[in-house]
Amino acid sequence: MSNVNRKQAALDYHSMGRPGKIAVVPTKPTNSQRDLSLAYSPGVAEPCLAIAANNEDAYKYTAKGNLVAVISNGTAVLGLGDIGAVAGKPVMEGKGLLFKIFADIDVFDIELDTKNVDEFVNIVKAMEPTFGGINLEDIKAPECFEIERRLKAEMNIPVMHDDQHGTAIISCAALINACELIGKKIEDVKIVVNGAGAAAISCTGMYVSAGARKENIVMLDSKGVIRRDRETLDAMKATYATDRDIHTLADAVNGSDVFIGLSAADVLTPEMLLTMANQPIVLAMANPNPEIAYDLAIATRNDVIMGTGRSDYPNQVNNVLGFPYIFRGALDVRATAINEEMKVAATKAIADLAKQPVPEEVNLAYNTNNLKFSADYIIPKPNDPRLITEVSVAVAKAAIESGVAKHTIEDWDKYRETLRKRLGQDDAIMRNLTMAAKRNPKRVVFAEADNYKTLRAAQIVKEEGIAVPILLGKKGKINALINEYGFELAGVQIIDPFEEMETERVNQYVEHLFVKRQRRGLSKLDAKKLLIDRNYFGASMVQFGDADTLISGLTKNYANTIKPAIHVIGAKEGSRIAGMYMMLTKKGPIFLGDTTVNKEPSAKELADITVLLDKAVRKMNVSPRIALLSYSNFGSNEGNTPTKVREAIKIVHQEHPEIVADGDLQANFALNSELLEANFPFSTLKGQPANTLVFPNLESGNIAYKLLQEVGNAEAVGPILLGMNKPVHVLQLDSSVREIVNMVTIAVVDVQSHEKQGN
Repeated sequence: MSNVNRKQAALDYHSMGRPGKIAVVPTKPTNSQRDLSLAYSPGVAEPCLAIAANNEDAYKYTAKGNLVAVISNGTAVLGLGDIGAVAGKPVMEGKGLLFKIFADIDVFDIELDTKNVDEFVNIVKAMEPTFGGINLEDIKAPECFEIERRLKAEMNIPVMHDDQHGTAIISCAALINACELIGKKIEDVKIVVNGAGAAAISCTGMYVSAGARKENIVMLDSKGVIRRDRETLDAMKATYATDRDIHTLADAVNGSDVFIGLSAADVLTPEMLLTMANQPIVLAMANPNPEIAYDLAIATRNDVIMGTGRSDYPNQVNNVLGFPYIFRGALDVRATAINEEMKVAATKAIADLAKQPVPEEVNLAYNTNNLKFSADYIIPKPNDPRLITEVSVAVAKAAIESGVAKHTIEDWDKYRETLRKRLGQDDAIMRNLTMAAKRNPKRVVFAEADNYKTLRAAQIVKEEGIAVPILLGKKGKINALINEYGFELAGVQIIDPFEEMETERVNQYVEHLFVKRQRRGLSKLDAKKLLIDRNYFGASMVQFGDADTLISGLTKNYANTIKPAIHVIGAKEGSRIAGMYMMLTKKGPIFLGDTTVNKEPSAKELADITVLLDKAVRKMNVSPRIALLSYSNFGSNEGNTPTKVREAIKIVHQEHPEIVADGDLQANFALNSELLEANFPFSTLKGQPANTLVFPNLESGNIAYKLLQEVGNAEAVGPILLGMNKPVHVLQLDSSVREIVNMVTIAVVDVQSHEKQGN
């Protein structure tokens, strides 16, 4: 992406719809006058009086216990420096967003327009009644040290400066595991720390807590090696000053075991790397570009264990592995501080997690089957769903054992289950699928490339590495749109079917379509005319391996889009075709079918659709729990629909006993596990709600997904076409760019799945 386009995309993202990235959402009913009278006057007086009698009841009656303040004065914002408090607000909102999606912690971002330490401390102290914890962010050194020290001493809620301790915890976990891999003890390794800011000082302190010895550490700042004979040396840097006769980075790394980079891009040269000890450990964490490029380091030393701050290389040292879960554990036991014991517990939990078998959903996200503890996997991936349980539990236990917890957890298994339930899978599933697509992108034919939305989506999937787009349409019109909007699509193949009519590949396409449809009244001339249609042409490209999948339907109705794919490619042998929507809801993804193809399926067809949905949901790395819906519950009402649904589930249970499915069921019972178990404890779905719904006919399925989309505020991903012999996917009419990108992502993952299955 060009700098101009990247800049505009970022501005558009933050300004579209409601400006910013976070909002306040009511958590109680507000539909009636009674609700409002309880929420405010006069009902609100009762919790006020209860809290006045016992301040701890604020955790019972208000949001305090799940509310963190992300506070900055904008003096050290990312790589931008001192840009001011209000300019740093987008970053603080972003931090709040990460807290919410990874640990279900609510955040108010607070930007303080002061550089005075006393004033900053006094303002934050005065806000203690509001918050359960304080996350300090992007405050420059050395003021950040004093601010955090004083707030921790003077406040009775957890305070942490994540720029210091987040990187320290994650990089220490990586260092512990890297040392284990190379068979060296952390107390014996020689460590060079390039950088002496807040993060570097805190990282080094954490390494010492983990066992590293100060006499084995050399620290450098912009002036070179920090030596004891330097004049005007502040107390923080003095802690790691050396007497050795070394002055430069080249001097320091010679013979060292570990390089820790918290400085600037490209300062560690290949020549310096060659002087390091056998199996050197390099954590080059400068952002956005590390102290030595990953590819260059690997090419220079094939025995190097390398980590960076980047997501596109192994071993990403990412603070999101730590801060959401550290605060989650601290909040849940009402900790009065985040102490050294809690930070060490988080470090050990993260390090230990990398040694455990990796969940399939993480492997799926990285398009591999064999992530395991190794030089390329010394710390967990940011999307690992076990982080919230492993790290939060470790932190909570450490808080209790070290005496800073006001609340004790008795049932740790129950607490783990509570943590799992906190996180809906709405965004997580698309994040994981996107990562899987990017690990092995496929060629995607865009049949409606003479459209702004299509070209915008094509640019996004190309830039993000999700897919390799192929554009179908009139070249002149496509190129005119590319030039008009400045799309970065250089090198992308553009095909005009009309110009291809006399080529050899079109002769192959014609022959194939003729053979498939000749007994349906289609002549070769008719077949050739049909191939001018981009949907027929695109489907033929997929059929003959000239592309991997087809995306279409933005400007044509569903029937006219799907028909060419059925004519050219057809259903998988022994299968039928159905349509599925994935609805991204706050409670997690819900899969709906059939929503687009089969109008009035028979009982046998409903059973077949159930099997198709089961396979499709498993491809998303979700365990399907399928409810076959009607207006009846296990025969409570009679009629053609309940009878058909009951017959369908009977077929499913007989032919596929491994599938977790039941019916006939009303939708509210299917989605409410407590209601279901209270009334129908014999159901195979008891215990957890259904996540996959099979509708008795097309009408009900279509109505349901559109109601969820418009009234339920669920994001629809689909329709996902099931049962095709090769992957083809159809868009909703007039889909948004985001919806097109989501469908391309699904299509790429579908191709990957087809390839694994050998078809």
